[in-house]
Amino acid sequence: MRPVPEDWERALTLVAHPDDLEYGASTAIAKWTAAGKTVVQVLATRGEAGIDGMDPAEAARVRTAEQIEAARAVGVETVEFLDHPDGMLEYGLPLRRDIARAIRRHRPEVVVTGNFRETWPGGEGFNMADHRVFGLAVLDAVHDAANRWVFRDLDLEPWQGVRFALVANSPRSAHYVDVTGRLAAGIASLRAHRAYFAGLGQDFDPDAFLTGICERTGREAGVPHAMPFELIEL
Repeated sequence: MRPVPEDWERALTLVAHPDDLEYGASTAIAKWTAAGKTVVQVLATRGEAGIDGMDPAEAARVRTAEQIEAARAVGVETVEFLDHPDGMLEYGLPLRRDIARAIRRHRPEVVVTGNFRETWPGGEGFNMADHRVFGLAVLDAVHDAANRWVFRDLDLEPWQGVRFALVANSPRSAHYVDVTGRLAAGIASLRAHRAYFAGLGQDFDPDAFLTGICERTGREAGVPHAMPFELIEL
């Protein structure tokens, strides 16, 4: 595995739901913010369809608060929501426009998103539609944001400064971030999603989950703890 370049100052994370970042990416975010880098989180939805036994309006309120707490645990102060409907994200111009707007406003050098491939690492399972749709829209919106003749109605200057995208939890991961010393912050961030985990109706151990990924990737990378990413040059 190769190390992710870290000669940049501003990153924008773009994911579909509250908790998407916390299964790995937030541990790397903890390292970056501790080093003085600026990281902003933008989420497509408030996760209102994610808790079967909770009314969507209440779930949106609870999960919004949990995401803000999770962000604070890894040093992120700015968390924004695009308020698209959870579970019903549609690939198309409205979604790309909203993402391009965020990119032009925040002007990141690096974009971080979640796995949009059909399967998870190891070829397990089938990834849900929101993840597949949103990740593809993120990559396309990077190009949209760079073209001044696309989405002219946004009245924002184009931004051509995104160097690459990092895709967390991808089955095509070939890069890593050394997160040695930051695992505890990543675990605290994942643990912030208490109501969501309670609603799953099954046991889930954030400590064991993240520690397992960090140790396994660390062995491959030759460091104590690491998080894997797919790096896409843009």
